[in-house]
This record gives sequence, C-alpha cells and structure tokens, in this order.
Amino acid sequence: MGRIWGWASSTPKAKTLCYQLGGLGSGGAGENGLRGKKAQNTVRIIGGDWRGRRLPVADEPGLRPSGDRCRETLFNWLQAQLPGARCADLFAGTGALGFEAASRGAAQVTLVERNPRLAAQLREAMLGLKARQVDVVASDALAWLRDAPPESLDLVFVDPPFEQRIGGELLGRIRTVLRAGGLVYLESPASRAMPEPGPGWLSWREQRLGAVRMQVWRKTAEPA
Repeated sequence: MGRIWGWASSTPKAKTLCYQLGGLGSGGAGENGLRGKKAQNTVRIIGGDWRGRRLPVADEPGLRPSGDRCRETLFNWLQAQLPGARCADLFAGTGALGFEAASRGAAQVTLVERNPRLAAQLREAMLGLKARQVDVVASDALAWLRDAPPESLDLVFVDPPFEQRIGGELLGRIRTVLRAGGLVYLESPASRAMPEPGPGWLSWREQRLGAVRMQVWRKTAEPA
C-alpha cells in the first residue's frame, strides 16, 4: 500500500497534502496509472525507464500537457543535468514533465498540483509506475515554494495553464529554492511577451515550437 502524509502550510488558506510511495502490495494500478480504469486521453513518457508508459489526461479546464516534440527538445537539453537531480514540477497537471524527469534518472521529483482531482490522479500514476523517487503534493505552487527549504532543488519545471501568467513573485521564490547553477524551465504561449532574465538569472536555452515558447534559465551568483 502507498503511504500518505501531509503538513499544514504556513499560508492559512493553503491546505497541503503530500503522497509518497511506501511499500507496495500486489494490487497495483493499470498500465495507464489508474487502478481499474481506462483513461480516454493519455500522454506517453518518451524516454528512460518508463518509456512508452502512458499517463491519463483528465477532462479539466486549462489542462494542457506538454506535447511530445516540446518534451523531446527539453529533455535533450537536460540529459546531462538529470541523473541524480532534485526536481519540482509546479502546476504538474498530468505530471508529464516530472514523470519524464524521474524516468530519465532524477533522484527526487515533487509534483505540485492544487486541483485535488488531478493530485489524486497523479498519485495513482505514481503507484502504477512504482515511482519511489516521486511524491505528490496537493498545494498551490506559491504556498509550497514558501515552505520549501532554500537551495534544495536542482531543477524546477513551470508549465502553468496558458491563461495564467508567470509572475515575478513565483520566479523569486523559485530562485530561493534553487541551488547555485540550478535551472528553471518556463513554458508559455509564443504570442505572449515573457520577461527577460533579471539579476541573478542567465538565459541558458530558448526555442519556439509552434504556439509554444520554451525557455530555460540558470541561477547565477547572488545579484548585487
């Protein structure tokens, strides 16, 4: 059976519940990561130990998994950084980015998703994959970042719903939890102007694929 644990956020309105895989019995989830259910829509893991396994895509407003082409490009960029990395997938949704990172050798991946239904679905996928390096947190991304230890992560994925903008407070909190030289991946509509990397950030990779803009920034020395 999986082990479930939680903590109360320092932000009163943010109720946080974390799921982490403990020992597993024989009653696991199906291939799509949902026990006894078939997902009508799925997204596949494209590389690593779980290559070809599929994750369910719930019918939820704003849920938009990163496409295969975007993920192939991104994880080609990151292939040298992933082994042993500590990662967080904010706005996790289907978990396509976080599970892909774990499949390719990340040592620890936290999937942060505030929608309770999606968080429960992520837990089912975690159990189905027997993903011991993955935990699922049902929380708002900013609330989780406020409680995360400083310089505890190597890589953060930020792929919110397209109608949601990536703000300065979020980037500031991410910078706090990244180690020196750590990376943040930002995915946004190509039609929307994104802020340039400010003090303490260096643009590391950038590409436009169709309607999507992909950016990776690296954390540099503390700004003056």
